[in-house]
Amino acid sequence: MLGLLLMQAMYDDFSGLLENGASGLEVVKYFAVKIPGYLAIILPAVMLASLLYALGQLHRNNETVAMRAAGVGVFKITRSIWGASVLMCGLVWAINATIVPWSVEESQSILEYIDYRHQAKTTAVEQVGLSRVVTFDNQREGRMWLINRYNGFQKRAYGVTVSELDNQHREKNRIRAREALFGVKGRGWTFYDGRETWFDPATGELMRTSTFSEKTMPHFTEDPELMQVFDQKPGDLSFFKLRKIIDYFIVEENPKLTIYAVRYYGLLADTLAPLIVLLIAIPFAMTGVRVNPAVGVSKSIGLFLLYFVLLKLAETLGTRGVMEPEMAALVPSLVMVVLGGFFYLRMR
Repeated sequence: MLGLLLMQAMYDDFSGLLENGASGLEVVKYFAVKIPGYLAIILPAVMLASLLYALGQLHRNNETVAMRAAGVGVFKITRSIWGASVLMCGLVWAINATIVPWSVEESQSILEYIDYRHQAKTTAVEQVGLSRVVTFDNQREGRMWLINRYNGFQKRAYGVTVSELDNQHREKNRIRAREALFGVKGRGWTFYDGRETWFDPATGELMRTSTFSEKTMPHFTEDPELMQVFDQKPGDLSFFKLRKIIDYFIVEENPKLTIYAVRYYGLLADTLAPLIVLLIAIPFAMTGVRVNPAVGVSKSIGLFLLYFVLLKLAETLGTRGVMEPEMAALVPSLVMVVLGGFFYLRMR
């Protein structure tokens, strides 16, 4: 699985790294940093293989049959495994909250640095790091932004227009500036070489206007990274960034947020994966003595693949708005819990 995931990452990024002049050491470092980000995906599969092997050995040697014939229940036989599974759930949660975000953010930083260095060698200094037009409608605080160009490396915006709106979404005043910086001395946005214009919201009539060489707006707290978040794929964002996006935006205000919410709640639902693996491994690995162990192993692997199919199906339905993001994340896990619980209770 790790090899397949690395091959997919190489297919996506390897040619781009070479085109941007990355050295062999940087390429190795980039893919080495990405490996920890796959742990949360690989661990449930590793656990499934381990359980099938361990329980299969017990079944092959008729040890589980002997214990059950002596009156020992299935839960008592596997209680240590259940305890380990609960601990594994905590481990998956910890990995999703710490190691995976570090892996995603660090690998993204490496890509950005290599891209910046390549641009610095091949592009004029003032053009390095420039992105396309950035638009942002901050409905919560009543501001609309238009940035002609934004330099992500220098954190500098060019050709900025900000309109402040009243409760009825009518323009009260407008700031236009040649340049703007976020977080100068920790105080909101600072605008340079611009003009501020005030309007009568009721009539739209121009009230007054004034020019400025520098103007700081401490209450303008829009984060440039959040303003550009919809230019990034959900899979390229860490758990913490997704949480920040969910906290800042409201799904009803911006339908584009749905795919990010599906990704966020999906990471939370991944915590249940070890329990699901246990529920689909025990019933088939501890089958009757007249059933070939390979049959139970095949069924367990088949259910595990079904789990991933359900994940992808629910993700698709969630991103298209057919299901709520929370339901899209939980339904596959709940279906597998019910299905695994059914097979578990059927064991004699």
